[in-house]
Amino acid sequence: MRREKKIILAARIMSLLFTPFYLPFVGLAALFSFSYLSIFPWSYKLQVLTMVYLFTILMPTVMIHLYRRYQGWNLIELGHRERRMVPYVISILCYFTCVYLMSRLHMPHFMGAIVVAALLVQIVCALVNVWWKISTHTAAIGGVAGALFAFAEYLGFNPVWWLCLVFIVAGMVGTSRMILRQHSLAQVVSGFLVGFLCAAVAILFL
Repeated sequence: MRREKKIILAARIMSLLFTPFYLPFVGLAALFSFSYLSIFPWSYKLQVLTMVYLFTILMPTVMIHLYRRYQGWNLIELGHRERRMVPYVISILCYFTCVYLMSRLHMPHFMGAIVVAALLVQIVCALVNVWWKISTHTAAIGGVAGALFAFAEYLGFNPVWWLCLVFIVAGMVGTSRMILRQHSLAQVVSGFLVGFLCAAVAILFL
C-alpha cells in the first residue's frame, strides 16, 4: 500500500511539472539559448518570455482553476471528457491572444511559430475531445519533439540526443497519466503523435 501511494504521488508530481501549458515558454527559452535569437538583449528576451508566460501559462491556469472551483469539481472530475471543453476554449483564447500580440509587435517568425504550434495542438485536441478523450500532457511533450525536429531542419543541427531526452520524458509523463487513470495507452500515444505533427507542420509550413 505504501509503495502504491508513493507511485501515485510521483505520477501526480510528473503531471504537475509537465503541465500542457509549458510548450511555448520552454520552446522560446530554448531558442533564446541555442539559436541566432541568442544575440537579442536580455531585456528583450525577458519581455517576450514574460508575455508568453502570462498568456500561455498563468492566465489559462488561473482561469481554469477558478472555473473548476466555481463548478465544485476536483482535478479528477475536471478530467472527464465532457467537462474539458471549457478549459480548452479558455486556453485557446489565451494562446490566440498571445499570437495576435506577437504579430502586432512584429516579432520574428520563429517566435510566433512556437506559439502558433501550441495553439494548433490545443485546437486539434479540443476537436478530438468532442468524440474521444486525448492526452494534452503527451500532446505538449509531443509538440516539443515536433518543434525540435522542425528547428533541426531549419537550423541544421543534430537533434538526436535532445529527442532521446524528450522521448524519455514523454514516456514518464504518459505512464504517469495512465497510473492516475486519466488516460489509456491509446490516448497517450495519440496525444504525442498529434502534438508532434501539429508542431512540425506549424513551424515548417506556417
